[in-house]
Amino acid sequence: MSQETINKETKEFQAETKQLLDLMIHSIYTNREIFLRELISNASDAIDKIRFESLTNHDLLEGTDDFEIFILPDETTNTLTISDNGMGMTYAEVVENIGTIAKSGTKAFLDKIKTAGSAADTELIGQFGVGFYSAFMVAEKVTLLTRAPGQSKGIRWESNGDGTYTIEECAKDTRGTTIILTLKEEYRSAEHAEENFLNYYRLENLIKKYSDYIRYPIKMNYTKEEKPLDADGKVIEDAPPTKTIEVRTLNSMAPLWTKNKNDITQEEYYQLYKNLFHDWENPLEIIHSKVEGAVEYTTLLFLPSHAPFDFYQRESTTGIRLYSKNVFIMDNCQDLLPDYLRFVRGLVDSPDFSLNISRELLQQSQQLKRVGKNLEKSILKTLETMLTKDRPKYEKFWHEYGKAIKTGIYSEFQSRDKLKNLLLFATSHATDELTTLEDYIKRMPETQKVIYYATGKDRSAVERLPQMELLREKNIEVLYLFDRVDEFAIDALQEYEKKKFQSVSRGNLELDDIDSPETKKEIDALAKENEPLIKAIKERLSGKVADVKISNRLKSSAVCLVSDDGGISLSMEQILSEMNKNMYKASRILEINPDHEIFGVLKNLYQTAPDSDSFNDYCDLLYGQALLMEGITPDDPISFANKVANLMAHNPQ
Repeated sequence: MSQETINKETKEFQAETKQLLDLMIHSIYTNREIFLRELISNASDAIDKIRFESLTNHDLLEGTDDFEIFILPDETTNTLTISDNGMGMTYAEVVENIGTIAKSGTKAFLDKIKTAGSAADTELIGQFGVGFYSAFMVAEKVTLLTRAPGQSKGIRWESNGDGTYTIEECAKDTRGTTIILTLKEEYRSAEHAEENFLNYYRLENLIKKYSDYIRYPIKMNYTKEEKPLDADGKVIEDAPPTKTIEVRTLNSMAPLWTKNKNDITQEEYYQLYKNLFHDWENPLEIIHSKVEGAVEYTTLLFLPSHAPFDFYQRESTTGIRLYSKNVFIMDNCQDLLPDYLRFVRGLVDSPDFSLNISRELLQQSQQLKRVGKNLEKSILKTLETMLTKDRPKYEKFWHEYGKAIKTGIYSEFQSRDKLKNLLLFATSHATDELTTLEDYIKRMPETQKVIYYATGKDRSAVERLPQMELLREKNIEVLYLFDRVDEFAIDALQEYEKKKFQSVSRGNLELDDIDSPETKKEIDALAKENEPLIKAIKERLSGKVADVKISNRLKSSAVCLVSDDGGISLSMEQILSEMNKNMYKASRILEINPDHEIFGVLKNLYQTAPDSDSFNDYCDLLYGQALLMEGITPDDPISFANKVANLMAHNPQ
């Protein structure tokens, strides 16, 4: 800039800038407090610029490279000042960067907002670009004092946000930029601490939240009041306190995640996790990595030791924080990780993120998707390593988050192959241990064709199922499914290592001896011999069961209910019923044990009195008994109880 005198001028903002000011104040930012983040980020950018340019032109530093950003709240003038000793601007640069912002793409933004009605997809953040105008959300007047290196005078810019601004020369001893916000009344009131931007502690909290990892010190004056001391070092109670100014640095400046992993202690990781995510317990696992390539980013992820008490009863978010160049951008980003990993907490810092106008949301971008896929891969690899190298820790993880992993199996088709080896199940062959599907397959005898599973509310309920009798007798291992989500996951997988999953309560058991031609021939002969009886029972239970069959799976129990392979299971029907999805019904098949004495009683009743109340009651009781063994209440429990009482009264022996 030449040394000619510049008189005070009043200028109008560029037309698009006027529109942007109105949008900035009323539409774009939903969170007013982020104006401080924007102005601090701009100050940091200005210092970055002079640091870079001073590498080839050391004179720009004017003898000092002690960079800092200074915050000064002043309740007497109702002003908040943000100063930096960065590059500073000339007259032409102030007019170009603040009075006119077409270079930032604002016209394109405004054209898009007219056609689409949304600002979500336009990038406008830049040094003294749109971020600067966020000041008008909280300020009734904004004054900017700036001086570029090597200039004898500074420039004073001022506006009330009414479409015009004044600009003139001013005295300014130091290079850099000072922004003075004369706050609107609602943002300087002591009555509303959350909106009082002159409150020291409010400002300190905002800086910790948004700008803690800005690489330059952010400083603020604190006034200390102390009673004077006498010659003996005792407090003079009657004397007025003396006031001293203490300068404090409010940000940590060096983000932990930018350090080499070998230079970070486990305690430092734990402390950062607790500070960021307000957890009192150390995380179960830490994942820290730096990636360079098409997208550069650093990630620091944590697996919390315990799930929140309501984790499975609410719509919870992923908990991933986003930073761009160490500046906090947003919390709980839901676009990075799939829903089944929503328990992961942590942060991602990347200079390559494409930001929208408010820096509150990320654009949907290929970079973001690529980072998300890499994060998912890294988390799953960590879990696989934990499973093989530290089984007790993995089982602790599984106890907390296994249900989320199983949800991913059935809700996200593309994730099934990634997750199936992480599954753990209780099993009939171990009381206190869990098994993977891989381990189950290794233990299968060569003659076993399928992977057997049984569902129930707990181990004892499953082991009492009559359908378990034959498999237990043959010492065949059965997976136990206790969670409501388990059967959904198994049905979604359908098979593992080319071995189909087979419910003990669905279809045929796929056992060579009971499904052999000889056994089938015997069962068919029994069915044919008792065809009238089977038909009579089926007619009595019409509308309740789809079929009645002679069973080849029961050993000691009289009856059981099974469903066919083509439909849902009885346990699935119960789950869906609890979800008010009553349109889904299992095809109920009543299987009767031909070797049980009750079968002989039924035959005698049918032969002597096929239309008697006793025969009908026995049919009803057998069906009710089968329901109860499945954990299902009979349709008419009072009638069922009365029939049991009547049977007991007439058959005391």
